[in-house]
Amino acid sequence: MHSISRSLIESSRIPSKLIGHYLSANYQVIIGSDVMTLSINQPSKLLSQLFTASGYQCAVFITAFNPLSQQKDLNENLINNEHLLFALKQHTHHILEGRSTDPSKQWATEEGFLALGINLETSKTLGAQFNQNAIVWIGADTKPRLILLR
Repeated sequence: MHSISRSLIESSRIPSKLIGHYLSANYQVIIGSDVMTLSINQPSKLLSQLFTASGYQCAVFITAFNPLSQQKDLNENLINNEHLLFALKQHTHHILEGRSTDPSKQWATEEGFLALGINLETSKTLGAQFNQNAIVWIGADTKPRLILLR
């Protein structure tokens, strides 16, 4: 499965089928009137340009929707995401709105954010704080990586 080792998947408390959905999701970022789509382990030329323009060399794609992949109603998800946005603003002001979509249409679209300049450890902490199973973290190579948190 992409670049996540079988042993890491087997040691996770997250069901492998759910990890598969995370790996195949499209992580879309809204930049003005354009949409940049990020895929796990696929470098992004647009993200590289965004890094160059902003001066940042890392980012996290994160949501507060559906904690632990348990479906919540839209209002609860939106409130959770507002709290996440406030938390992200404590670390950076370069935050873009986004959404994750499931190409198989088995999971509803989840709103989220691409936050530039947030290192891996802080990203993991934020993901855990908002009870997420995983986050997508991107380093200087612009390859989005799925980071399992449980």
